[in-house]
Amino acid sequence: MSRETNKILGEKRRKLILSWLKEEADPITGKELSTRTNVSRQVIVQDISLLKATGEPIIATARGYVYLKENNNEQKISRVIVVQHTPEQTADELYTLVDYGVTIRNVMVEHPIYGDITGSLMVKNRREVDVFLAELRKTGASLLSNLTEGVHLHTIEADSETQLDEACEALRQAGYLLEE
Repeated sequence: MSRETNKILGEKRRKLILSWLKEEADPITGKELSTRTNVSRQVIVQDISLLKATGEPIIATARGYVYLKENNNEQKISRVIVVQHTPEQTADELYTLVDYGVTIRNVMVEHPIYGDITGSLMVKNRREVDVFLAELRKTGASLLSNLTEGVHLHTIEADSETQLDEACEALRQAGYLLEE
């Protein structure tokens, strides 16, 4: 196959991947995209990187790739919070937040060499927390907070300040919320 043919096929595949991501409300795994397009998982990783480089708002989460859609009808209120807990308390922290109707957009830590490191979470209910935790167990990956003795930040969002306030109060009561 010629280089020009490969280029054309790659462009068509990326357009297809982009359309699937835009249509899907739930994350699509790299494996699923690989199966749908009949290419390797590594090719999908490269395609996603190329799409991101063109400015497409695609994020990788533990549950798969997500296209961040702008929804002007829904005005979410967001807040960055600082928390600290043990790895064993991760499930409780995440469940506490989603039980108040809060979406956990990401987790961030400050690394002494790399600076800020951010991981996308995009979890908004117990089922999504369960999927995240199952993936964590399956892969044996470390939490980013392991780099910082459990200290980390989350960007959280909800429909109202009240939801964010109530979720933060619950974290405070559990001893997870770090404050001045």
